[in-house]
Amino acid sequence: MEKIFRLFPEEIQQMLRNLPAAIIQSVEEIRIRIEQPLEIVCSSNPIYPSHKPVSAEEAQVLLNRLSQHSLYALEEELKRGYITISGGHRVGLAGKVITEQGFVKAIKEISSFNIRIAREKIGIAEPLVPYLFQKNWHNTLLIGPPQTGKTTLLRDIARLVSCGIKQKNIPSFKVGIVDERSEIAGSIKGIPQHSLGKRVDVLDACPKAEGMMMLIRSMSPQVLIVDEIGRKEDGEAIQEAMHAGVQMIFTAHGSSLEDALKRPVMKPLSGLSLFQRYVILSRENGPGTIQRIYDGSFNEIYRSSGGAA
Repeated sequence: MEKIFRLFPEEIQQMLRNLPAAIIQSVEEIRIRIEQPLEIVCSSNPIYPSHKPVSAEEAQVLLNRLSQHSLYALEEELKRGYITISGGHRVGLAGKVITEQGFVKAIKEISSFNIRIAREKIGIAEPLVPYLFQKNWHNTLLIGPPQTGKTTLLRDIARLVSCGIKQKNIPSFKVGIVDERSEIAGSIKGIPQHSLGKRVDVLDACPKAEGMMMLIRSMSPQVLIVDEIGRKEDGEAIQEAMHAGVQMIFTAHGSSLEDALKRPVMKPLSGLSLFQRYVILSRENGPGTIQRIYDGSFNEIYRSSGGAA
């Protein structure tokens, strides 16, 4: 957290360092909005260390440190609306959008920053292994609303697939990650910042559909890992990849299995029975709570309140 604190002007740094240790350890987001007070988000609850509004000058200091005084170097990131910084943390941006022929060209006059803290939770996926691995890794979809720990869980699954689990006689596999939003690997200059094991190849900041095909052609992965599928072209690429014999583990937004299956990208995929496991997440006991697991025929095989069905 100290590296993150140093991005801010000195007065805000001091405000952050004065927070209780329990809050610092559980911070999910640090939000800066010009002419509004600093906001800290813990367990989805906002905390305001001071009522003093953040000035435009203080926001400019943050932007200069994020860009190392060169916004030109962040041109591509500004088109996407976020910057990935060392440690895999993501900084979301909002302000005046510049468009060109109907497409976003950049964000200028930035007025809001959202520093999302990326926390590795090594081992968080291990309880899922008996459900997701049987001679091979099952094609799996992790489903949950925002901030239910989908990406954190997916990251640890990637690590387990890449490293293998000797105690359970599970071998290591070649893993390909399409990391369109730089959230899984948190790559800086193409190098993953998170612990993913030795057998992982990452396409950073690459559109998912195109990236899946690129990895299959160039890196011959045995398991593909992709976050937040949702577009029609994602579904078409998934079908091609699965028919090529590649196992796939994805995430998708949804509050329930039924909710996720209603999404346009999922309707054709569910009808083809391509997925063998559906894992439903919630924040009931904190991010990453496994609520239910279904098999490929939509039979419930695990429920959090009653254990295995």
